[in-house]
Amino acid sequence: MVLFVRLLGESFLFALQALRSNILRTILSLLGVTIGIFAIIGVFTVVDSLEKSIKESLAFLGDKVIYIEKWPYDFKPGDPWWDYLKRPYVNYSEYRRLNANLQNASAVSIFAISGAVMKYKNNSLDDKTVLGVSYEHNLVSDMRLEEGRYFTEFEVENGRNVVLIGSNVAEGLFVNTSALGKEIKIKGRKFVVLGVLEKQGENLLDAPSNDDNVYIPFRAFTGIYQLGRKMGIQPRIAMKGYEEDVGLIQLESEARGMLRSIRGQKPKDKDSFAMNRPEMLANMVTAVFDVVGVGGWIIGSFSILVGGFGIANIMFVSVKERTSLIGIQKSLGAKNFFILFEFLFEALFLSLIGGIAGLILVYAITYLPTGALGLSLSFKNVVLGLGVSSVVGVLSGIVPAALAARLDPVIAIRS
Repeated sequence: MVLFVRLLGESFLFALQALRSNILRTILSLLGVTIGIFAIIGVFTVVDSLEKSIKESLAFLGDKVIYIEKWPYDFKPGDPWWDYLKRPYVNYSEYRRLNANLQNASAVSIFAISGAVMKYKNNSLDDKTVLGVSYEHNLVSDMRLEEGRYFTEFEVENGRNVVLIGSNVAEGLFVNTSALGKEIKIKGRKFVVLGVLEKQGENLLDAPSNDDNVYIPFRAFTGIYQLGRKMGIQPRIAMKGYEEDVGLIQLESEARGMLRSIRGQKPKDKDSFAMNRPEMLANMVTAVFDVVGVGGWIIGSFSILVGGFGIANIMFVSVKERTSLIGIQKSLGAKNFFILFEFLFEALFLSLIGGIAGLILVYAITYLPTGALGLSLSFKNVVLGLGVSSVVGVLSGIVPAALAARLDPVIAIRS
């Protein structure tokens, strides 16, 4: 075993010395692999970063959440939209019954959304989003506070005029002063600021974020806005599932049966509501990027194929140049596997160096300014790049290495 390890070490040193003695040839040989790895891992890095950014953009919808609404997220042009139009809106009574009886929901919330002008003394902000929410909404959606506190259950149930504001709202209305305890006007009604939400910044899809949102109790919302068909403001019910409920199958099944019972629907009747999930939106977008990933594989594969042939060609040349040396090594007792590993390692290292160079180029582009899209090279893609390089190196070098290992020492020395 010790002898085997020592021979492997010597094979490694021989291969390294051969690569160093032909620097220019080595660089030209690995360019194909470098470009191929750069193309494949570059595309995967962009796709993974896009997918991550999209999920972060949709974080305001919550994780492991099902929304009960009138309209489905995956509405298609050919669907009977008139059937959806006839559906009733969800209401507060249905929310209370679901909240009291659902066993597979960790939290249930009802909320509604509209726009309004925010005012504080002489300052005003246009087109900000007002959300009327129930007490459990912070358990369903992402509502981290930078300062202040969340609503109390008493404040929500009694529709008190209290509000949580986003960071952009706080910065726009309250210059060089704390927003806590101040009164802002929403549709002419005064609301006391209880807290300021944590800043989220820009996102890839320019999706709504808490930075421009204000939250008020649901009953206070219904006091200044009219819900229903005339105003076009529809309430939504959000249900948060448990971690152990994979795919939220149990929650969806229980909620569907309970809401159909509440609405008195017969077994043959279609659902008069939609059960939407945030991942529906993400999946529609990421499906496009899967096609881009396949394109990256195809483009990169051609470059890697050229690089593999280049490495194989160089290895055949290297075997030809060192034929007499191989004969001397064999005459001095070198085993076939020693010669085999010497050339196989050389091809492997050549390909790995090309792969590492490609990964370095990919890592370099992650520092380019890309706006809301933050590029990052993941460990998974690094392993993939090194793995592909290793396979290419082994496949390119196995035939030349095997030919070198089978050379007759006498004939080799004469050459």
